[in-house]
Amino acid sequence: MSLINTGIESVKAFELPAGIWADGQCVEAPRVALVKWRSAWSDKFHQVYVNGRYAGTTLDSRQRQMVVPIHTSFESPVRLEVFAVEAEDTYTDFNSEYIRPVDSGRVKITLLRSQNLPAGTTAEIYFDNGTSQIDYDNPLTDSPIRIWPARQDKAGFAMSGFGLGDFGYDSAAAVGFAKGSFGLGQFGLDADTIDWTTPELKSGTYKFGVIVTDKSDNQSNPVETGPITVTPGAKPAEGLSISSFDKQMNQLLLGIENND
Repeated sequence: MSLINTGIESVKAFELPAGIWADGQCVEAPRVALVKWRSAWSDKFHQVYVNGRYAGTTLDSRQRQMVVPIHTSFESPVRLEVFAVEAEDTYTDFNSEYIRPVDSGRVKITLLRSQNLPAGTTAEIYFDNGTSQIDYDNPLTDSPIRIWPARQDKAGFAMSGFGLGDFGYDSAAAVGFAKGSFGLGQFGLDADTIDWTTPELKSGTYKFGVIVTDKSDNQSNPVETGPITVTPGAKPAEGLSISSFDKQMNQLLLGIENND
């Protein structure tokens, strides 16, 4: 069993004092925070992940707090998440299995660059702009993506430095065994990938499609992704202060200075 995200609530982070002044004000310790939570699990350990990366595991099943390192930034928030794990998975880092939500406002599209694609091939990426219907008349890419930007990238007879390699080998520039996307290329050659990142998108659910075109203008059928939810990270508030507190209504009024 891997990460369990049910039964955990009230995840909160607190600053830690590095020193206290005579008036009772404190100086917060940089780059660390105390994370506390509530959990319905009494027979499981808990792991904390910071921005999708493993930060630590509790020492026993009753622990409900942990001090973790955090990243400090005025441009993006820090995402803290707590998961329950089985005892045998106490010190297992599930970072590779962790599904990171898209919270940057951008989506990374990964294209498999197989040696089966001929030289001169290009790709265009399209999206639905949140309408559930992909618009294939207006590509999202500014210009077609060249699958083989340099002739040295294309493996095959006489496509590399012909006569300069070992006998029987003429694909020196191709991605080698277990160095690319293992198992997705031709026998003996792994397929490498091309990553393309979208412009900043608004909060919503999007679908993307890719069409590949060869140098003779023959187009492939569209290959589409499933729905992808994009939630841009909130910019941390600056100049946050308490304006007033109504004891009878139990309401706290915050004042935020807008420096934009």
